[in-house]
Amino acid sequence: MTYTSALTKDIKEILVSQEEIDAITTRIAAEIDRDYKDTDGRLLLLCILKGSVVFMGDLMKKVTLPVEIDFMKVSSYKDGTVSSGRINILLDLHRKDLSECNIIIIEDIIDSGRTLSYLVNYLMINGARSVKTCTLLDKPERRHEDCKDFKPDYFGRVIPDEFVVGYGLDYAEQYRALPFVGILKPEVYEKK
Repeated sequence: MTYTSALTKDIKEILVSQEEIDAITTRIAAEIDRDYKDTDGRLLLLCILKGSVVFMGDLMKKVTLPVEIDFMKVSSYKDGTVSSGRINILLDLHRKDLSECNIIIIEDIIDSGRTLSYLVNYLMINGARSVKTCTLLDKPERRHEDCKDFKPDYFGRVIPDEFVVGYGLDYAEQYRALPFVGILKPEVYEKK
């Protein structure tokens, strides 16, 4: 499928096509259905705002089990490209039924692994029945030393250490609406 946008000029290369994203969401939804079909408790997809909204929207439409959704917003970036290493919860999950919830944290991309590692522990300490992780993209070569062994429970695709945008991923709040994941040209984010 051909897609045109004023922002496509800034894309060096399409890394994950619309068709591949569709296949990934179909596969992960089937894995979730398989893993939770006989599980007690409620299934909750927890979207990490803002980048994961598009991925979760497509994924939840393909899960055939009863599923609830909720949102958290966290930040670990001191600017648009570099992680500060500190996790700040900007919008927390407030539910009285957390002990009944099997949570799958939905993330757009895992780099250092710090955010998801932190959130898994945070949600378990706060009483979640279970917590698993799901990401569209994984960059294991970027894992922080403390998170070297962290692996998501569900993942779409391992990608190289490139700056990617599209399908919810942004640079300076732009590019989220692109229907694919593309490598952003370095001259765009090195202008600063």
